Amino acid sequence: MKYYTITVNGNTYEVSVEENTGVSSGAPAPVAAPAPTPVPKAPVQKAAPAPAPAPKAASGAEGKIKVSSPMPGKILSLKANVGQAVKKGDVILILEAMKMENEIVAPEDGTVASINVSAGQSVEAGDLLATLN
Repeated sequence: MKYYTITVNGNTYEVSVEENTGVSSGAPAPVAAPAPTPVPKAPVQKAAPAPAPAPKAASGAEGKIKVSSPMPGKILSLKANVGQAVKKGDVILILEAMKMENEIVAPEDGTVASINVSAGQSVEAGDLLATLN
């Protein structure tokens, strides 16, 4: 019995191969090898923790016009600040989804009452991003 360590696509396996010495035809007989046994890998380091979300505005400071995420993604940058006047169509923030930058715009004229996310934060579809008055 011979033992080999084989690496395939980054996975390491220990394989044992049995030698066949009693064959009369001169050709080695096929031998079914046991299933490879995976060798445990070193522990994988976890990714750095996600940045803390921006502090949520107090419930009294939230505006009546809600701006929600249309899709899951990651906030790339904030383009408006709390207290800033915006017109319909002005960019409030940039959301990256599927390697595309999407401008999230003000649905109406108003003043930014709260920004409920921070740059680098992941969001799901329907999450509250900001509010306007």
